[in-house]
Amino acid sequence: MGKEENSYKRGRRKNGNFEANSNKRTGRETDGLSKTHDSSHQMNSPQKSLIRKQIDPETTKYFSEIANVFESNEVDLDERADLCGNALEETRGKEFQLATDYIISHTLQMLLEGCDVHHLCEFLQSCTEDFPYIAMDRSGSHVVETAIKSLAMHLQDKEVYSLVEDTLTMICKVIVENPVDMMCNCHGSHVLRSLLSLCKGVPLDSSEFHVTKSSTVLAERLNFKGPRSDGDAPKLVHEGFPDLLKLLVSGMLQCAQKDIKTLQIDQYCSLVLQTALKLLVGYDEELLKIIPILLGCNKADIANGEFIELNKVRDILHLVKENSFSHLMEVILEVAPEVLYNELFTKVFRSSLFELSSDHCGNFVVQALISHARHQDHMELLWEELGPKFKDILEMGRSGVIASVIAASQRLHTHENKCSQALVAAVSSESESPGGIVPRILFLDSYFSCAEKTNWNWQGGLKIHVIGSLILQKVFQYPSEIIQPYITSISSMEPDNILEAAKDTGGARVIEAFLGSDASLKLKRRLISKLRGHFGELSMHMSGSFTVEKCFTSSNMSLQEAIVSDLSAVRSELSKTKQGPHLIRKLDIDGYAARPDQWRSRQASKQSAYQEFNATFGSSDNKSSKNRNFLTETSKNKKTSQQPEGLKQMRKEINDSLDSPTPFLSGLGFKRKGQKAEPHRNKYARTSSDDISKRKKKK
Repeated sequence: MGKEENSYKRGRRKNGNFEANSNKRTGRETDGLSKTHDSSHQMNSPQKSLIRKQIDPETTKYFSEIANVFESNEVDLDERADLCGNALEETRGKEFQLATDYIISHTLQMLLEGCDVHHLCEFLQSCTEDFPYIAMDRSGSHVVETAIKSLAMHLQDKEVYSLVEDTLTMICKVIVENPVDMMCNCHGSHVLRSLLSLCKGVPLDSSEFHVTKSSTVLAERLNFKGPRSDGDAPKLVHEGFPDLLKLLVSGMLQCAQKDIKTLQIDQYCSLVLQTALKLLVGYDEELLKIIPILLGCNKADIANGEFIELNKVRDILHLVKENSFSHLMEVILEVAPEVLYNELFTKVFRSSLFELSSDHCGNFVVQALISHARHQDHMELLWEELGPKFKDILEMGRSGVIASVIAASQRLHTHENKCSQALVAAVSSESESPGGIVPRILFLDSYFSCAEKTNWNWQGGLKIHVIGSLILQKVFQYPSEIIQPYITSISSMEPDNILEAAKDTGGARVIEAFLGSDASLKLKRRLISKLRGHFGELSMHMSGSFTVEKCFTSSNMSLQEAIVSDLSAVRSELSKTKQGPHLIRKLDIDGYAARPDQWRSRQASKQSAYQEFNATFGSSDNKSSKNRNFLTETSKNKKTSQQPEGLKQMRKEINDSLDSPTPFLSGLGFKRKGQKAEPHRNKYARTSSDDISKRKKKK
C-alpha cells in the first residue's frame, strides 16, 4: 500500500499542481523574453470556516472496494455507468469530505468519468454549496475538474443541454457570492478557468485561452503568426453558454470590485482574468464594462466615450510595473475594442513609452501596445518617443521593444525606412563600414556589453541572440532599397562566419530570410558560394536542411550541382535522418548520382519553365514593394494569404509537368512572345490571378 500511495503522490505531484509554477514564462530573458509571476501578493481574504468531518470506516471500505473493482477491469462497459451512478448516490451529503480525501478523491474521479449525465449533474447540484471549498482543495480540485470535463463530453448530446445549464447556473450563483477567495487560490483559479472555458464552448485544455506560451506571443507580435481578429471565431466543441459566461465574469467582478487593488496584483487572479478577457473577444459591450473595472476605474462615462479616469492614470502606470498586472495588461491591450485601445494609448501610455521600456515588466506591456497598434497614426506616436532611443533601448537589453517596432512598421506600412536607418545607427557609426551590422545584431548582448565597441569582432562559439535573429528576419522583409547596409553586411561576411551562423538555428533563419528577400540574385549567390563544400554537413541538421533547400532554390545551375554533389557524398547518412528523405527527393539526389547528365537536363528545363513563367506573370524578385506589402496583409484580407500558396502550387506544377513533353505554359493557354493564344480554346486562357486562384480551388 505504501508503494501504491507513493506512486499516487507522484502522479498527483505531476498532474495536480495546477500551474503553480506554470506562470513562469519560459525563454524570456532581459532582452524581452522572460518575466515571472510574483506570489508575494497572495491574498488572504477571510472566508467562512468549514470543518471537514471524519469519514466513517464503512464508507472508506466501500469506496476502497469500488476502486479495486475498477482496477481489476472486471466491469463491462454496459455495467460501468450503473455502477458509477450507484456509487455516486452513496456520496450524498458527504461530497465535501470524500472529494477532499487524498485517496477517495481519485476513486471519485473514476466515477465521474464513467457515470451518465444525470448522476453527474445530481452530484454537482448536491455539492453546490460546498463547490468553492472543494475547488480550492488540493484533492478536491481534481474532482471538480474531472466533473467539468465530463460535462463537456456529455454536451455533445444537445438533449442534455438544459440540464447542464441548470447545474452550471447553480454553481455560478454560489461562486459570485464570494469569488475573491476562489480567484486568488492556486487550485480554485484553475477550476474557474476550466469553468469559463466550458461556458464558452472551447476545449478545456486549449492553450489559446489559458497561459499562452511566450514563443506564441512573440510570433504574433512579430507578424510570424497572424493575430486573432474579432472575425476569427475560436473553435467551439459545443455551443456553450454565452449568457452564463457573461453573467459569471461580470458577477465576479462586480462582487470583487471592492477588492480590486488586491486582485490586480495577485498572480492566480491574473490568470483567471486573462482567460476571461480572451473568452469575451467579440463581446465588445462586455469588454467595455469589464476592462475599466480591472483598471480601477469605477466611474466610467461610457455614454460619452470616456472609460479611464484621469486620476487613475498614475496608478495604472505604476501597476504595469507589477509582475502579475503587466501580464493582465498585455491581454487587455490584445482584446480591447478600438475605442478603448485608443484611449489607453493616448491617455495612459503616451509620453511614458521610453520609461516603461526600461522596466523589467513594463517593457512587455510596451511590446503588447506596439504589436496591437491599429493605425499609422499610432505608429507616428510610437516613433516620436521610441525612434530616437533605439540605441538606448538596446543598451538596456530591451531588444524585444525594437523588434516590435520594426514588425509594426512593416505591418502598418509606415516608417520602414526610418526604422531601418535607426537600427543601423544603433549598432554602427557613420565612419564605419556596414560590414559589421549583421554580425553585431546577431550577437546583441555580446556587442553592447563590450566596452570598446569599435574593436568588437565575431564571437565564435556563442549562441546567436534570439531577438537579434528575429529582428534581422523582419528587416530582410523590407524593400531592398532601404536595407542596402544589411545586404552589404551579410553578403560580405567571412565564409567561416556564415557557416557558423548557418549551423545555429537563429542564424540559419536569418540566412533564409536574406535568400527570400528581394536582394539581387548576384549577392545571394555570392553568399551561397561561401558555403561550398559544407552543404552535406549542414543537411545533417534539421534546421540546416531548410537552409540547404533555400540555397538550392536561389542558385544557378553551377551552384545547384555543387549542392547536390555535397549531399551525394553523405547520402547514406542523410537518408537515416528525419529530414533526409525529403531533401533527397526534393533535390533529386538519387537521380544525380545515377545519371548526372539527365539531372542537369531536368534542372535546365525547370529553369526554362521558371523563366517563361516569370516572363508571363512577372519575377518575384522584381515585384514592387507595394505588392509585397499587399501580400503581408493576411490578417486584413484572407484571400491575399492564398496568393503565396498559389505560387508554391504553380512551382509544383512546373516540376510535375517536366515529366510531360508538353511545355508547362502551353497547357495554360499561353504562348511565347510574338505568338497569340487561340481564343476560347482553353478554359485557363485568362491570365488574372483570380482565375489562377479559382483553378487551384477546383483542384
